[in-house]
Amino acid sequence: MSDTLAGRRRPPGFGYTLIELAFRFSPLLLLAFFWEFLGLSGIVSQQMLPGLGEVFSAFVQMLVNGDLLYNTARSVSRAAGGLAAAVIVGVVVGLMMAQFRIARLLVNPIVQIFYPMPKSALIPVVMIWLGLGDSSKILLIFLGCLLPVVVGTYNGARGVNPFLLWSAASLGASRFDVLREVVLRGAMPDIINGCRTALAFSFILMVSSEFVIATDGVGFMISSLGDGGQYPAMFAAIFFVAGIGFGADRLYAMFARRSLRWREA
Repeated sequence: MSDTLAGRRRPPGFGYTLIELAFRFSPLLLLAFFWEFLGLSGIVSQQMLPGLGEVFSAFVQMLVNGDLLYNTARSVSRAAGGLAAAVIVGVVVGLMMAQFRIARLLVNPIVQIFYPMPKSALIPVVMIWLGLGDSSKILLIFLGCLLPVVVGTYNGARGVNPFLLWSAASLGASRFDVLREVVLRGAMPDIINGCRTALAFSFILMVSSEFVIATDGVGFMISSLGDGGQYPAMFAAIFFVAGIGFGADRLYAMFARRSLRWREA
């Protein structure tokens, strides 16, 4: 009996046929074909757009000599530090804004002002404040990732059904218990979405900040390779960090599905 007839939904990513896999990855295959076509046809100079074979060779070489792994580890550690701090602070601030009017009055104007501002505009500011060390990059990533978490948590907490709050209070739950068991759980889908946005921002800010205020890291590596005309290695580093970002997003999506499984019960 098929999965459909049995009433079971096939888990994403498992049991795909070759045709389904080819269809799912066809955009990447078309992009690779277009890449090679541009270089071989002479529309774009192969010096500026090296073949994928050259890019792969440069990638293997950087893996062997350890440069790519070292710089990537430095970058990911900075992104992880800034993102973790932003999630912790953002959830607390968002819940405080949703529960206390004074917190909302104090924080909401700051959120409204800084949310639409490009966070990369803060790079010169944090460089003046903290120099070229890790702290400047971590602070920039923290600031860029903080607001999506705050907004997601606030919107989720404000959207919790008031009847649930009144019911919990009428049963003798303390305000802290209501906040933890009702508000936090009810806001979890929005918190998870805000954290996923922050995860994407962390990679963007990680690379962009290292272009300017770093002496190592994958962003610094990409910039240095481009300035030196080592384009195969530059593209290899770009693809590698893009792959890490994609993998991190997929892992987070799996975590999100598991975390929200209770909603289907």
